[in-house]
Amino acid sequence: MNRLLSAATTAVLAAAGFAVATAPVAAAASCADVDVPVARGTFEPGTLGIIVGDPVYQAVQNALRPRSLSSYPVNYPADLGEPASVQKGNTDLVNHVKTQAAACPQQRFVLVGYSQGANVVDNSIGISSDGAIVGGPIVATIPAELAPRIAAILVFGNPIRSVGREITGPYQSRTKDYCADGDPICQAGGANFLAHLSYGGDASDAAAFAASKV
Repeated sequence: MNRLLSAATTAVLAAAGFAVATAPVAAAASCADVDVPVARGTFEPGTLGIIVGDPVYQAVQNALRPRSLSSYPVNYPADLGEPASVQKGNTDLVNHVKTQAAACPQQRFVLVGYSQGANVVDNSIGISSDGAIVGGPIVATIPAELAPRIAAILVFGNPIRSVGREITGPYQSRTKDYCADGDPICQAGGANFLAHLSYGGDASDAAAFAASKV
């Protein structure tokens, strides 16, 4: 499954011109009103990820004006061949939120994750992605005292859905979880890999949800 996913993703990205296309990403500002950490998908090019991260960040920025935003690309391999890829992303995302929260006491967060990056977000809020495609065990969680500062969570093509899990608990009402019909990464029995690359079209809806929670 991982080999098929790798081949299909690479082929479709190349065919769509994603390998060379980039979208502008706003530079992070110190103590912006809202910080948007983004965990990109497997092999996804772009600073925040050109399929989801870049368009979603731009849409959230537009929806939240005149409030200031900063973005953070979660530092992890996003690779099928790296056994600890999700765990590295999990650790980096939690460390980033803790560091930012300490440095900027009024700052709130909108967490964004796509595909393997959704697994990173799942783990970071205490929902294990172990057993899901490109998932892994939880190695770090955002401290409970910071939970109120997580304004919204936006996940796309979330692999835990294909194994019957979803984001529940204290973050559930603040989460928008997108799974396109036929997406085999988040829908058991799905067979349309193109559906997995369609989430940029949900950017405006995701931004409106985030704006309603900030």
